[in-house]
Amino acid sequence: MIEIQQLVKRFGAKTALDGISLRVEQGSVFGLVGSNGAGKSTLLRTIAGVFRTDGGSVQIDGQPVFENSQMKNRVYFVPDYPYFLPKATLEEMAVFHRRVYTRWSEESYRTLCKTFSLDPKGRLQNFSKGMQRQAALILALSCQPDYLLLDEIFDGLDPVVRQLLKKLLAGQVDERKMTVVIASHNLRELEDVCDHVGFLHKGGVLMEQELDSLRLGIHKIQAVFREPVTPDQLAGLDVVSWEARGSLISMVVRGEEDAVRKQLESWEPVFCESLPLTLEEVFISEMEAAGYDIDNILS
Repeated sequence: MIEIQQLVKRFGAKTALDGISLRVEQGSVFGLVGSNGAGKSTLLRTIAGVFRTDGGSVQIDGQPVFENSQMKNRVYFVPDYPYFLPKATLEEMAVFHRRVYTRWSEESYRTLCKTFSLDPKGRLQNFSKGMQRQAALILALSCQPDYLLLDEIFDGLDPVVRQLLKKLLAGQVDERKMTVVIASHNLRELEDVCDHVGFLHKGGVLMEQELDSLRLGIHKIQAVFREPVTPDQLAGLDVVSWEARGSLISMVVRGEEDAVRKQLESWEPVFCESLPLTLEEVFISEMEAAGYDIDNILS
C-alpha cells in the first residue's frame, strides 16, 4: 500500500506539491490526472524515492522509499522520457537491470521481447518514441516490481500496443497483485484500465475515488422545459456546469441519480434523460468547479 500524508515538495520558491494526502491500495490500478503543472510527475518521482520530501511523508508498506535500497528493489518508475545508457542496446540495458534488480526474470524478458517484436541488439537511441517506451516497459515488467509507476506511458504507442499494454498490466495485477500508478492526459485509456482515480490541480488533490463510485455521483442531464429555466431556479440541485442551446439544456449535476431525476420531474420537463459521463467529462467538470476552464484561461 502507498500512503501519502500531507506531502510537500518544493523547487526553490515554487511549491510543486502542497500538502497532498492519498492512499493507493495494494493490487489496484490508480490513475493520476490533472491540469498541466499539477504535480503528477513530481508526485510519481517522490513516490519512487527519486525526490526527498520537503514535508509530510511517503511510505510504501509502512516504509519510506527515499534512500531505501530494499524498498526500491520492489518499485519501478518509467518516466515520461525513459532513460537509457548512452548508445546502449536493449540487451545491454537488460544486463544492467539484472545486476540491480534481484527479482529480474529472464523468462519474462525473453517473452516480452518477442511479444513487442523489438530487436534486443538494436541501439535504443535509434528507436522511435513508441519503441523506446516499449523497451522501457519490457525492462520494467521483467524486474517483477510490486509497485509500477508509469508517467504518460500511452504517449507514442499505437492502438494495438496500447491494448497489449493494458492486457499485460491487468495480467500482472491479477497474478501478482502488482500495484500500478499511471499519470496520463489520455483519459480514455485510463478509463479502460484504472479502478481508482485521483484529480490533481495546482499541487493539491481535488478528489480521489473509486472510478465506478465517481461516475455514480455525477450525471450529465439533458432536458427541455416548457418555460425558460436558469440554474438558480433549480433549487436543491448541485449543478456543476450548465449549457443552454435553444430549448435544450445540458447540465452536469452531483448527487444520487434518482433524487436528481425526481427534482427535475417536479418542473415537468417536456424531455429529460440522464447520460453516462466519460472520465474526461468528469475531469472537465471538476476542473471547472475549481476555476480551471477555457473561459478563465482565455480571459
